[in-house]
Amino acid sequence: MMRSKVTGARRWVVKIGSALLTADGKGLDRQAMAVWVEQMVALHEAGVELVLVSSGAVAAGMSRLGWTSRPSAMHELQAAAAIGQMGLVQAWESSFAEHGRHTAQILLTHDDLSDRKRYLNARSTLRALVELKVIPVINENDTVVTDEIRFGDNDTLAALVANLVEADLLVILTDRDGMFDADPRNNPDAKLIYEARADDSALDAVAGGTGGALGRGGMQTKLRAARLAARSGAHTIIVGGRLERVLDRLKAGERIGTLLSPERGMLAARKQWLAGHLQTRGTLVLDEGAVAALSQGNKSLLPVGVKLVQGSFRRGEMVVCVAPDGREIARGLANYSALEAQKIIGQSSDAIVGLLGYMAEPELVHRDNLILV
Repeated sequence: MMRSKVTGARRWVVKIGSALLTADGKGLDRQAMAVWVEQMVALHEAGVELVLVSSGAVAAGMSRLGWTSRPSAMHELQAAAAIGQMGLVQAWESSFAEHGRHTAQILLTHDDLSDRKRYLNARSTLRALVELKVIPVINENDTVVTDEIRFGDNDTLAALVANLVEADLLVILTDRDGMFDADPRNNPDAKLIYEARADDSALDAVAGGTGGALGRGGMQTKLRAARLAARSGAHTIIVGGRLERVLDRLKAGERIGTLLSPERGMLAARKQWLAGHLQTRGTLVLDEGAVAALSQGNKSLLPVGVKLVQGSFRRGEMVVCVAPDGREIARGLANYSALEAQKIIGQSSDAIVGLLGYMAEPELVHRDNLILV
């Protein structure tokens, strides 16, 4: 496990916790936010694609309302989130605007990422924003959910976003310097764990308990987030957000924080995830040209190479790709429903908009969502 995995990462998801953003409950710390923004802009200028997952809505709302302790009533939590979200997104927008960078607010729930169609819609939106050099600012939609304002919500959300955008690196900025082999709050001999495998079971014993009064994420949730991110091959760094020039130092390869590495590389991890989808919803019969293109590897399936659509499937469901003689060639996640696919097969990708009125993707099945069998 090498820090070169960090310096070479091209797509980062950066998650910043509530305690950091609100100066431990004293209101939004705009000065600290400006310092992180300056570093994120420098990463952006260096070619790094960035997605920001920002906690702090509930804590910011509590500060505006003069509340000193986190309420337990759900309606009060949701009210605080609604109030705080206004100031939170304005603060990020104005800070990035000072550097000529555009931002976009995206509010998600776990339901959005568990429903495959909504998952793909969110992924397409994020992909478009990244291509436009816009920095998405993501938070959980706390004002409409009843089970997401809970322990570790945004750590988990950040990991799911890392899966969603196929990030190389998840950076969790927290109020501790990383994971330690003992609790540093009551053991002065505790040592920082610089590198480990995310799936190392020994980490569970040292992950500790809950977070502070403002957030709900402790080190256990950060470890769980690293393991979720590892499913798509992403590395995770848990590091102190108050360390001077922390993002610059990570990019330079400095040995700070705790680097948790996946068991497999990104492509291998994603292919294994696809291989686990045993239930298929339909079949695409390919022509010989498409069979040859897929068999050579690293090719997407375009509509022009499909002769027949069988079965009933929705966008994002698993389909089987077969040769004209019925041999199974590959399996993958369809970018279009069966009804939509029937209208565009045999046609070039340029014709999709004219046939459907829109184009979700130029491919019927993207190569990243395809596994040869």
